[in-house]
Amino acid sequence: MKKQFLIISTIIIGSLTLLSLTSEKLLQEFWEAPAKYQKMVNPQLNNADADNIGRTLYTKHCKSCHGTKGKGDGTKAKSIDTKMPDFTNAAFKKQSDGSLYYKTYIGRDDMPSFNKKITDEVDQWLVINYIKNF
Repeated sequence: MKKQFLIISTIIIGSLTLLSLTSEKLLQEFWEAPAKYQKMVNPQLNNADADNIGRTLYTKHCKSCHGTKGKGDGTKAKSIDTKMPDFTNAAFKKQSDGSLYYKTYIGRDDMPSFNKKITDEVDQWLVINYIKNF
């Protein structure tokens, strides 16, 4: 009887621990931008960015975590607690431009705010355009 109790207790504790870790991971991955940002219109949507400003700024500020191809596999990604999003993922691509703007320029947890590093609003939107093309 003691052996059965020990086995059942171990299974229950293990399951609860796994559920707790999974829930925490899901909470970290789910990040909804405020409604006003979700509805923002990208004023640079049709900007061809002939000078490659978006790519240049991405390379300088984002690539080390998000990777060369936006897969979340940059050199710093493994040292960060928050899971890096895969910009090529269909679920990621479904986000509005305004949501991406909010997440990029307001930030949260391990994702720093870039509103003081990339101060030109046109440049900010060009980075969003570049990210969307992965």
